[in-house]
Amino acid sequence: MGWQMYALTHDPLALGLVGLSEALPAISMGLFAGHFVDHHDRRMILSLALATCTAMAIALYSFTVLPHTLGTWPLYVAVAIVGIARSFFGPAMFSLTGHVVPKNLYGNAMTWSTTFWQTGAVTGPLIAGFVYIAGPEWVYISEAIIFLLAVVLSRRIPSMESRVLSVVMPVMKSLMEGIRFVTSHPVILGALSLDMFAIFFGGAVALLPIYAKDILFVGPVGLGWLRAVPAIGSILVSLFLAHNAPKQYAGKILLGCVAGFGLCIIGFGLSKLFILSLVLLCVSGVLDGVSVVLRGTIVQTFTPDAMRGRVASVNMMFIGSSNELGAFESGVAARLMGTVPAVVFGGIMTLVVVTAAAFKWPQLRKLKL
Repeated sequence: MGWQMYALTHDPLALGLVGLSEALPAISMGLFAGHFVDHHDRRMILSLALATCTAMAIALYSFTVLPHTLGTWPLYVAVAIVGIARSFFGPAMFSLTGHVVPKNLYGNAMTWSTTFWQTGAVTGPLIAGFVYIAGPEWVYISEAIIFLLAVVLSRRIPSMESRVLSVVMPVMKSLMEGIRFVTSHPVILGALSLDMFAIFFGGAVALLPIYAKDILFVGPVGLGWLRAVPAIGSILVSLFLAHNAPKQYAGKILLGCVAGFGLCIIGFGLSKLFILSLVLLCVSGVLDGVSVVLRGTIVQTFTPDAMRGRVASVNMMFIGSSNELGAFESGVAARLMGTVPAVVFGGIMTLVVVTAAAFKWPQLRKLKL
């Protein structure tokens, strides 16, 4: 969609607005979604969220192939609906993971979960880059088929309806309970805040179509590689972490990885060589992969079962939506100061965030798992 939107508008702000269109519904529905997940069948919620994404892929296909004079606003609407679906998908998936995996295997489970997720993040952009040559409509119809397969597979997960809360508390009390739990645990709050601001400032993904088209001159296939190599790096490190989880100095490693991520983003912003850009993005994926595994292990380990849906919602509001809000920040910054300065600025701000987090939450710095 980023390539299609930039081809239609030639405006970096349009790329940012795509992220904002997804983030605002996800944030506004996030806490309610967590309450809902803690009180209803999580498998059913997961399936419905995936079905909604399937419908939006079909809608985007129709928008692309049918004659219209509507401009680009239907793209934003479709993304907003996907944002609502994501606000329910994340907590449901997080809660189901906590049910089917023994607590002593949370760290290993988060590693494999990250590996599989990143595998999809690699193959998706790579395949899409080649498929887009035939037209964006083929990307969307392929996406619809894959989402439909995900709906079918989600129905094979054992139902957890009997494990949800039997006593339904008032919505606002339930939501505040989730927020209080996160804010009263410095390790969880610190880990979520660190990643949220790092992703917000350091995410150059939204501007990759501009780099592919106007700076590196590599086209949609090159864009597919640019989007894929961070996930390739994350997969490689996840396979290593599956057998060598960093426990003794988990907090220090988390801070160091986020700082290294910021340095890679600065280097990428300044790079004019396609190969160097790929290497820097790959290393950033390695460092991000370590931080994702550590953050997921922290949240799973310190969250009681009855709170999983609400804590996952807070986690999604911190992390999941920061990707889209970061895309909006990148688009605005690129419009105001130019693409390269915007990416470099984001990397510098990531380093500032790491420094602030290390002093603000000493418990995080000293954390051992």
